[in-house]
Amino acid sequence: MSGPHDLFLVRYLLLVGNKASHTAARRELHSVLGQQRTEEVMRGWGEELIEQGRQQGLAQGVSRGRAEDILRILAKRRVYVHEEARQRILNCTDVDTLDLWFDRSLSATSLSAVFDDLSQ
Repeated sequence: MSGPHDLFLVRYLLLVGNKASHTAARRELHSVLGQQRTEEVMRGWGEELIEQGRQQGLAQGVSRGRAEDILRILAKRRVYVHEEARQRILNCTDVDTLDLWFDRSLSATSLSAVFDDLSQ
């Protein structure tokens, strides 16, 4: 290892590799950086991965909650939601789309009023 590009390669191996590649990457880091610096780098990368996971979990929770809100509003408004539409709502991860559907669901009298592009 000789430069920052090599660190990216080691990091990649740690992120996507198996146990053997993790061991090799850690050994390579240790040979270049020493034990203490290797532990600091690994801890920093670990904390970064944890934060990324936390952010993804939050985003998924927001999306899922908004989707469930849409379905609840439609049920209260007595708008029938067939299974395909239900799955479309529940599987949507785009918050802007979910927000649009949520706003439309507040006054919807049919499912098409939620999904149809009203600008046409």
